[in-house]
Amino acid sequence: MKFTEEHEWLTLDGSIATVGITEHASTQLGDLVFVELPKVGTALTKGNGAAVVESVKAASDVYAPLDGEVVEVNDAVAADPALVNSDPLGKGWLYKIKLANRADFDALLDDDAYKKLIG
Repeated sequence: MKFTEEHEWLTLDGSIATVGITEHASTQLGDLVFVELPKVGTALTKGNGAAVVESVKAASDVYAPLDGEVVEVNDAVAADPALVNSDPLGKGWLYKIKLANRADFDALLDDDAYKKLIG
């Protein structure tokens, strides 16, 4: 599992990355009431908005952690945003992307680096 400084996590299976928000991010946001996911087939560019999560506190963009194309979305979180709060690193994943460059994944933060970031 890798992490971004914007509090997204990724796991990799071949060239397909599963993306979600970290437990830290879901705790900071509070109870989610709405999740807007990207459409399958959307080309994402690293650093651009990919999804939106909205809590009772605020709405936040979820940024594309890497360049790629959306190949699957988690409709369960759109129907029940609380899944992101209850299981952010599991059932609360947001979308999957086919990476444009697999090597970019390796440059993301590892667990220790992410823990230092959120300190």
